Amino acid sequence: MANEPAVRHAKEREPLVTISRRKNMPFWTRMCIRVGAGLVALILCGVITILVTGDNPFSIYYTMFLGAFGTADDIWFTFQNVVMLLGVAVALTPAFRMKFWNTGGEGQVLIGALATAMCMLSLGGKLSEGSLIAVTLVASLLSGALWGFIPALFKAQFKTNETLFTLMMNYVAIYLIKFFIELTDQSGSHTVGPSLLSHGWLPSLFGKPYLLNILVIGVLTVFMYVYLNYSKHGYEISVVGESENTARYIGINVKKVIIRTMILSGAICGLVGFLLVAGTSHSIDENIAEGRGFTAIMVSWLAKFDPLVMVVTSLLIVFMQRGADKISTNFDINSSFADILTGIIIFFIIGCEFFINYELHFRKKSAKEVQ
Repeated sequence: MANEPAVRHAKEREPLVTISRRKNMPFWTRMCIRVGAGLVALILCGVITILVTGDNPFSIYYTMFLGAFGTADDIWFTFQNVVMLLGVAVALTPAFRMKFWNTGGEGQVLIGALATAMCMLSLGGKLSEGSLIAVTLVASLLSGALWGFIPALFKAQFKTNETLFTLMMNYVAIYLIKFFIELTDQSGSHTVGPSLLSHGWLPSLFGKPYLLNILVIGVLTVFMYVYLNYSKHGYEISVVGESENTARYIGINVKKVIIRTMILSGAICGLVGFLLVAGTSHSIDENIAEGRGFTAIMVSWLAKFDPLVMVVTSLLIVFMQRGADKISTNFDINSSFADILTGIIIFFIIGCEFFINYELHFRKKSAKEVQ
């Protein structure tokens, strides 16, 4: 009897809604939720479009499709952007599985691009084209690996915050590129272009300038899937991500895994920088990565760190970006409006993951509350 007031008080303070993690949800249920979220997002975007611009939303959606897949050139350019974004996402994924929050993909791509441009500028004409490509490839891999190694070493040895550390290294890479451009370019264009970087270009395959990039990233994606899911290193990465204490208990060298994984992550980002300079633009400026290092975080997260699923999420993000640009041009709409539509769609796509992973429990009303 003495405990009755306490029990009654606890019941009165019971929250209306509680959240618990779902144990398992069938594949088709997950897909229905995602498709439903996408449809709701499109309907909301359509209503906003009518209210704000008065334009037909179906015309806008069709224009988005044309922006990404309207012509053969559009298709190739879209897939080039997809594979570059996919490459960075694949690079970041091993670190994310280890719960090492690498926000430095942008800087690691930039430093790889810088190493490539420096080799092309200083060694162009002095080495054969094949040798120059090999040297620039190795330089980009090593520079990206170094940019991953430094924060990993400090994390492993001194427990520094890897998010801030890798983020700050982005700015170091940006200003190194600015310094390189100021020393090299005298035209004031803030770009070192093809006229100076005229050697060491990757060859086109079957007349398609981006095909080699697509093939390289495709092979890399399959390799990363196998590496993470079927190799000893991938198993160690997963264990460290679940619990460092457990990893140490079963004999895994946690420091070694952290450093090794970040070297791999940085090297792949450096490879993307190499492909951007030697295989795509044949030039370099501080915006050559175009924010892919940050967008790739969302790509990897949406795919649940599965490299094969990242092909789809990368395509989705690039499709919306290309479509938004086309909307702004064709409808003479401020680019911010197109970005708003893209943001709404991404918000619903990300938000639906909450209902896939968690479920809500509403407190049932007691007899007293019903009365």
